[in-house]
Amino acid sequence: MKIAKEFTFDSAHFLKDYHGKCENLHGHTYRMRATIEGDMQPNGLVMDFAEIKKIVNAKVIDKWDHANINDTLEHASVENMCVWAWEQLKPELPGLVEIRIWETSDSFAIYNG
Repeated sequence: MKIAKEFTFDSAHFLKDYHGKCENLHGHTYRMRATIEGDMQPNGLVMDFAEIKKIVNAKVIDKWDHANINDTLEHASVENMCVWAWEQLKPELPGLVEIRIWETSDSFAIYNG
């Protein structure tokens, strides 16, 4: 069984070693989905959504919301954001199978370790 929890956050970033509009500091309302896979427990849950929310907020969202992503990542692409989020979350969410981050409503990256 797979379950997923989505989050939104507002952040700024710029793309280093890039030539175009995105080399300048600008912002996005990002959307991130963490997908967890596991067996259904006797209580009917794979994992409590409240626990997922607590972990993801503490490890990722609280660090990026209303912040400059370049303060965390040298190359603040949505691809690198997925990898960084995975590295923060995998130890706390062993059933994590996918991180998906949308930079815009139709542009996103997917990482599954």
